[in-house]
Amino acid sequence: MLNQITHGTPTAARPLLIVHGLYGSARNWGVIAKRLSDARQVVAVDQRNHGASPRTESHSYPDMAADLAEVIEAHGAPMHVMGHSMGGKAAMVLALTRPELIASLTVADIAPVAYGHSQLKYAEAMRGIDLSGIERRSDVQALLEPVIDDPALVPFFLQSVDVKTKSWVLNLDTLAREMPKIMEFPEMSGSFSGPTLFLTGAASDYVSREDRPRITALFPQARFVKIPEAGHWLHADKPREFEAAMRAWLDRQDKAS
Repeated sequence: MLNQITHGTPTAARPLLIVHGLYGSARNWGVIAKRLSDARQVVAVDQRNHGASPRTESHSYPDMAADLAEVIEAHGAPMHVMGHSMGGKAAMVLALTRPELIASLTVADIAPVAYGHSQLKYAEAMRGIDLSGIERRSDVQALLEPVIDDPALVPFFLQSVDVKTKSWVLNLDTLAREMPKIMEFPEMSGSFSGPTLFLTGAASDYVSREDRPRITALFPQARFVKIPEAGHWLHADKPREFEAAMRAWLDRQDKAS
């Protein structure tokens, strides 16, 4: 089963499952999860090939969705589910295949479509770094900065370094090999009729108006909210605004149930 970090204790409100994106981890969501746990229990997972979760040869969305289903079933379904980026795609596949497990779905800055760009260069950059001589996180920062084209991503990648074992807490070999699957979205039939929020960054181009017909075909109850001045990592760019949007959405779903 996936590694989990649990925040808070069970309450009368349904729990929330947080699913991180590519190269992320449950720890990345600690601040948001802790704040939201004042009203409900919040469970953040490390997806397969990330953090302390199992390393596998596969990294397909059906497999990731099955991982999430196992977690929800262990906690007592259904749960609210929020997934960011790759985690949003996994959460969408879960909703389309196991709708009975989901009380509500939040998809953070991703659409159920294939993307033309690739994140392979970052896996290759990390694989190309020799961690054998590192003693502290700052040593890795010095190695990353020359090979990562976006300086804002360096602190994010640093969170996936285990200084003690001098290794990445990412299965970079599988992630690199499976990158075409990660950038795609599987062909899905049917739709998820439950409450769905597409929460996007106003400064991000990951979800466009051209994607809306595909979104609404699969998620006919979809609502759309943009966070001003936030990019793809909207929870990091505007954490208070992201928290407020999530809190309002979850409270509304609890009252409606």
